[in-house]
Amino acid sequence: MDMENPKRRSVLHKVGNLPTELSDRNSITNKITNSIYKSFPAFKVRNFRLYIIGQVFSLSGTFMTQMAIPWLIYDLTKSPWLLGLSGFLGFLPSLILIPFSGVLSDRWDRKSLLKLVQILGISVSATLTLVTALDLAEFWSLLILSILGGVLKGLDMHVRHAFVSEMVEDRRDLSNAIAINSTMLACSRLMGPAIGGLLLATVGVKFCFLYDTLSYVAAIWALAVMTLPASQPIPIPKNVSTWHRLKEGFNYVADFLPVKAIILLLALQGIFGFAYVVLLPVFAAEILQGGEKILGWLSAAPAFGAVLSSVYLSQRRQVAGLERLIALCPFSIGICAIAYAFSTVLWISLPLLVIMGGISTLHISCSNTVIQTIVDDSKRGRVMSFYSLSLIGMLPICNLFTGTLAHWLGAPHTLLVTGSICVLASAWFWRQLPLISKSILNAMHSINRDEKAVA
Repeated sequence: MDMENPKRRSVLHKVGNLPTELSDRNSITNKITNSIYKSFPAFKVRNFRLYIIGQVFSLSGTFMTQMAIPWLIYDLTKSPWLLGLSGFLGFLPSLILIPFSGVLSDRWDRKSLLKLVQILGISVSATLTLVTALDLAEFWSLLILSILGGVLKGLDMHVRHAFVSEMVEDRRDLSNAIAINSTMLACSRLMGPAIGGLLLATVGVKFCFLYDTLSYVAAIWALAVMTLPASQPIPIPKNVSTWHRLKEGFNYVADFLPVKAIILLLALQGIFGFAYVVLLPVFAAEILQGGEKILGWLSAAPAFGAVLSSVYLSQRRQVAGLERLIALCPFSIGICAIAYAFSTVLWISLPLLVIMGGISTLHISCSNTVIQTIVDDSKRGRVMSFYSLSLIGMLPICNLFTGTLAHWLGAPHTLLVTGSICVLASAWFWRQLPLISKSILNAMHSINRDEKAVA
């Protein structure tokens, strides 16, 4: 008994301390959680957390496919012009559909729209996997599937942006949610090309499309387990047509100086500022004399810069002053694009791509934050459709213009032209900056007064 008493006392002592240990662990967990919520308040919303988890996987597959299809087309055709043409036709449906789908976003449940697009996306990606696995890939089949993917982009891109504000109802946390959403996009852009380049160089392009197919499952699961109530459609008379609703949104944008100027600058960025992305396969194969691995590095570099930029934005709380950053972004991108055009060394090209990727994300995220902060809620879906149109909708023109110009002038001189136009666009926006800043402050004061009146 004497030998057992110390053991029993030891066991009883440990058992007695269990509640204390569990309490300490819970306390540590709560401190970590509170610290995260303090830095990233949007994560307090369960639906937003689920959305980010699902989309980071789904969009990494999307960006992987967006890298793999141009590489496969250029590998098959060896033609910069056909590369640009395929990009033009692939994004053309977005140019046509985005404004009209903005009306649908204001009328239909956005969660259901996103779920439908994810399900359709699996079908397109699975077909790409099958075509490449059976060695049936050719220019025309890839072009058709790329166009189908463009239809889906036209349906859901702006819905994603509007859906963020629906999940995070507290306007004080909206800028943080937008920054986190941008970080998610940046991480997806980093993961997709990086993993895609590795898959291209080792097991083949079909596994890129297989990854994309499987990645949709995460997004569908996240949307399915959300407990978000269905969004209420805006009541409008039956005799009001879709075209009238679209015109109403266009007039709102045209009459609101900050939104109009920001969207026009984004449109110029969409046409000329992403030329370096279109020409990545050409620079990887011809300028830097590399292959799939080099393309993976070049594709991942802008995404790495986007991650750094998004982390900075996620810590920023003030909306005022973002318009000055917006004004400087195209200028910086233009200068870097001109320098990148004449680089023939990988270790010089990569940092320039990191900078351009970071500044592009800064430009897009700042524009998104300012627009979503000052627009009328009843017109948010339509305004965000014009926002998406200025980016995704301009990419068909960017692809066709860049591919055609590269066919005649070569890839380096093409970036010299597009980079110079970005610098001029920045100067145009900077001249209007005093009026834009004043209008943004007036809009924010008006919103705050309305919120206080409702409270």
